[in-house]
Amino acid sequence: MQVWVLLLALLILGMPGHAAMQTSKLYPVDEGPKDRSFKLFRERLLEAARKRNEEFILSILHPDIESSFGGHKGIQDFKDIWQIDQANTKLWQTLITVLSMGGSFRNIEGKRHFCAPYVSSRWPDEFDAYYYWAIIGKNVRARERPSVAAAVVAILSYDIVKVDPDQFAGNRQMMSNDWIKILTANGKEAYVSSKYIRNPIGYRACFKKVKGRWLMTALLAGD
Repeated sequence: MQVWVLLLALLILGMPGHAAMQTSKLYPVDEGPKDRSFKLFRERLLEAARKRNEEFILSILHPDIESSFGGHKGIQDFKDIWQIDQANTKLWQTLITVLSMGGSFRNIEGKRHFCAPYVSSRWPDEFDAYYYWAIIGKNVRARERPSVAAAVVAILSYDIVKVDPDQFAGNRQMMSNDWIKILTANGKEAYVSSKYIRNPIGYRACFKKVKGRWLMTALLAGD
């Protein structure tokens, strides 16, 4: 009997559902400074975004820049989608956020690209990005209810956590919720402030060097 109990326990430990509940981490990475030309380019791009410099942004767009997975490509589609001439455009804050969260160099179709943020560029394939997100801070409090007054049920540091996708029904951006409902490693439901968690298929950007100039080849969300 003891042998069968041991075998059953081993089987349960090997089941995918159990493995998914183990603690996995995704630590911040920034390979940008490894390439001095990209480091300087990113600094200029961040400055341009903070100053809402439309002329500079348009000058660093790749002619075939991708703005969505719905076939929107090219500079005119970029301008239409982001409405960069409008005061309420979300382009500037999106760029600042994405570019301030590190990233890594990747090989895409045989070409070297830098993609940001690190949550997207370094996301492990074994985690379905529809169901798992990344905690992007150290000692982040997961609470019993969506309130800063609620009891803390877990302290998380750069964990990959399971989320309930149903909470985003009708919310296309998925990050406008102030609190994100998660499942901790021990199976408890909890809430994390949206400031400290990120969707790996949220907005991200990629860049490649063309004839000595860094150009932005994509700024999009989704999959």
